[in-house]
Amino acid sequence: MISFKNVSYSHNRESGIYNADLQIDAEDFAFLIGPTGSGKTTIMRLIYMDLFPESGIVTVNGYHSNKIKRRKIPHLRRNIGMVFQDYHLLTDRTLFDNVALALHIVGIDSAELEDRVMDVLYEVGLDGKEDRKPNELSGGEQQRACLARALVKEPEIILADEPTGNLDPIAAFELIKLLEKINQEGTSIFMASHNYNLIKGRGHRIMEIHEGKLRNGL
Repeated sequence: MISFKNVSYSHNRESGIYNADLQIDAEDFAFLIGPTGSGKTTIMRLIYMDLFPESGIVTVNGYHSNKIKRRKIPHLRRNIGMVFQDYHLLTDRTLFDNVALALHIVGIDSAELEDRVMDVLYEVGLDGKEDRKPNELSGGEQQRACLARALVKEPEIILADEPTGNLDPIAAFELIKLLEKINQEGTSIFMASHNYNLIKGRGHRIMEIHEGKLRNGL
């Protein structure tokens, strides 16, 4: 599903990733850990093809970073759900409208759109809150709203970049459990975190990145 072959990308002389090899298969749940500035977000952006490697090849669902045409990038991204540390919710829209936006973009008709949004809000435990604005939700609820927005596209993989970074320990633990449930239903999960204590001992593959060097299999 996702592979890096000898991938390097540098933002400047002091940050980036170097000669990274990585493989994530269908229905995997894998963690990427490392301190702030170690290269976690760079890897996520390379998968999303928001960045392109200076050397090596990134392959995602059959799309190759050295061959993909710009017009095909939106097609690639339809099968990827993104969850960020900062929620990126539209503050002037309801929860329903925030989640529905991704479906409006791809032209889903209104009847199917409503069903899919309500189904995914139920799945993440936010049913009954569809008319609330983001500032009426707790931090944990806002992050679950972001997860709902990613899920509503029915992606094959979810990339979660420090999704628990702004959450208290209980909300963070609940989000991990929700991601595990989603993974058990067939969606691959690749999550970046700096909090090893949160994810250790959960039976998932853990990769470590430090100063741009990726190491598989903690």
